[in-house]
Amino acid sequence: MSLSLVRLTLSRFRSHPRAELAFDGRVVVLYGDNGAGKTNLLEAISLLSPGRGLRRAAPEELGAQPAGLGWKIEAEIDLQGTGHEIETAAAPGQPRSVRIDGKAAAQSALGRLAPMLWLTPAMDRLWIEGAEGRRRFLDRLVLGFQPDHAEASLAYDKAMRERNRLLREGVTDARWYAALEAQMAEAGARVTEARRATLDRLAAAQDPDSPFPQPDLTLADDSPADLATALAENRRRDLSAGRTLVGPHRADLAALWAARGRVAAQCSTGEQKALLISTLLAHARALHADRGHAPFLLLDEVAAHLDDGRRAALYDALCAMGVQAFLTGTGPELFTPLGARAQALRLSETVGDTQITETEL
Repeated sequence: MSLSLVRLTLSRFRSHPRAELAFDGRVVVLYGDNGAGKTNLLEAISLLSPGRGLRRAAPEELGAQPAGLGWKIEAEIDLQGTGHEIETAAAPGQPRSVRIDGKAAAQSALGRLAPMLWLTPAMDRLWIEGAEGRRRFLDRLVLGFQPDHAEASLAYDKAMRERNRLLREGVTDARWYAALEAQMAEAGARVTEARRATLDRLAAAQDPDSPFPQPDLTLADDSPADLATALAENRRRDLSAGRTLVGPHRADLAALWAARGRVAAQCSTGEQKALLISTLLAHARALHADRGHAPFLLLDEVAAHLDDGRRAALYDALCAMGVQAFLTGTGPELFTPLGARAQALRLSETVGDTQITETEL
């Protein structure tokens, strides 16, 4: 396995005042009763990547009780035979900091070291809820191939927020808008190009023999080719709305179950989840081909809505690709097909802490 999490240490994080875990490179199964801290561990791992993690929590929400002490996550990863130390933390009232191999680093640098995707129960409704969640999901896919995508997205969002401030304040002087719109157009073009390239890459990596339905993913984006001109022409309409109404921030990810010609929103809950899993597996295959390693996969309660056949097929696919996936569930029986191919850890809640015990499936 060319990308693996070797060690994870949590200090005052969520329900884990102190936790130290060592991993041996296999798929990791985390099981235990609800409330035992399984998802909290996944969230900690997700913070080894850029952004706010799988729950999108603010730094001040992540500390263990009593509040006000801050939190820290330390990890060692092995990337193609080279070890790297990652530390991310937040002191009370401070933004999240990142250190890589002992040196301060931007969050975007994490994307180059630890590409990562996740599925959570909340994402079971991804295809039927608002476009914002689908954009975030797509941009997380893009980051695996183009870590600089985060910087382009941040540049676009920063310029748009400033433009929206002018709109809300009723500013009409064109000189205030021109520079911001030029920045949005430049960064927005990079964002859209990266999104489209990623969807092309995923389409090429689909496995026609997979038991999971093959999604036809498209970018529903009506952004004009000349975004700077469109923004200038739309100022009057945007002033009335108090926000920017055109650009890649309004794009959407559309999915079609190609074999049945059925849009994802019209599929059953299980079929919708299977489409998401198929997308993650295609991403892992494509990233392995491009970078020589698959991403980390965090699959919270992934067995829900999967029948026995698809559940076993998922486990086989993860092991065949050499993906270090972290799976959670309430009981070990959900993961029996993995057998010795997985490292199993049982979490049990104790007073004010969580006990973690290595077991066998």
